[in-house]
Amino acid sequence: MNIKSLLLGSAAALIVVSGARAADAVVVAEPEPAEYVKICDVYGAGYFYIPGTETCLRIGGYLRYDMGAGDSGALDGANNVPDTEDGDSNDTWYKNMRFTLRTYTGQETELGTLKTFTETRFQFGNSSGNYETSGSGWQAGNKATSLNFAWIQLGGLRVGKDETVYDQFIGYAGNVIQDTLIPYGVKDTNLISYYFDAGSGFTGVVSLEEGTGVNTIDSYVPHVVGGLKYKGDWGAITGVVAYDSNYEEVSGKVRLDVNVSKELTLFVMGGYGTNDNINDFGTGRTQYKPWGGNWAIWGGGTYKFNDKTSFNAQVSYDDWKNLGVAANVAYTIVPGFTITTEVDYLNAGKFDDLDFNNWTKADKKSSVGGIVRFQRNF
Repeated sequence: MNIKSLLLGSAAALIVVSGARAADAVVVAEPEPAEYVKICDVYGAGYFYIPGTETCLRIGGYLRYDMGAGDSGALDGANNVPDTEDGDSNDTWYKNMRFTLRTYTGQETELGTLKTFTETRFQFGNSSGNYETSGSGWQAGNKATSLNFAWIQLGGLRVGKDETVYDQFIGYAGNVIQDTLIPYGVKDTNLISYYFDAGSGFTGVVSLEEGTGVNTIDSYVPHVVGGLKYKGDWGAITGVVAYDSNYEEVSGKVRLDVNVSKELTLFVMGGYGTNDNINDFGTGRTQYKPWGGNWAIWGGGTYKFNDKTSFNAQVSYDDWKNLGVAANVAYTIVPGFTITTEVDYLNAGKFDDLDFNNWTKADKKSSVGGIVRFQRNF
């Protein structure tokens, strides 16, 4: 056998083997189609469709770390007691870490948009101030987990746990941390409320509410709140009125917001409430009139130096000559992460003495404190 025959034979053998393998080729199965999460932009950024449903879901919240010094953690405007009564109090730094988890859902139905919102807070920290008035609050530890919001809304009808319409419809008293040095409302309540849009910039709301704590309704008659707002390019004017069914008292607030320029916004809010039937241990406060006396006023504004830095200030005063001043600078280091440094001052012109057996009004006392807040929103 010569070399030429050997080569021809080898080539023929390779052709036969290759043909046999080609006949037995493995067929690769088509990959299963992947079910990717779909973006839902109907209700704003961050929503996505829950797989297999028409419901859009958004998950968000924030992490917040507060450090307070001086009397900042002890300023108690709600009771008009600057918590500096004794020299043996633990007036050092107070610190609090909060994790807040929020969920939002939205779905279009034949009866309108179906929405839900929840907010749950988890906290670890302490507070400065008098042991006798704060308990062991100066000792760091886990705090109670709280459900701050949990409501369902279909169209304009909302039911569940929410902030009272008396607060959230008219707005908070400025962009400062200690905005309640002179308190303007009570936050949480179970409620049934209805929001309506009258067009041409007018909106309104009516709410039946249960109240909070000692201000919870004590009969079948709910607290009743109503509000009306007009909003334009220049700003807004808002009014709310509330009927306290426990004491049969009426309170109201009116607010004016003005957009002076792109950099400067100002607000002023006034409140007035009756106290003819109040018998709350002499404090003269109700669910919807938490300030001292019949009237109170709040004013302030925000000036934006640039996209990252803003200055916020608020001054408040009430019928009992209580004066509160708060000012801060908020700086956004990167989108979603802001540091706020604030100074607060409370001059208690007439506050409730801590001696419950001898209910008297003490002399003027002042409190000054500061807070640094680190907050990451997501």
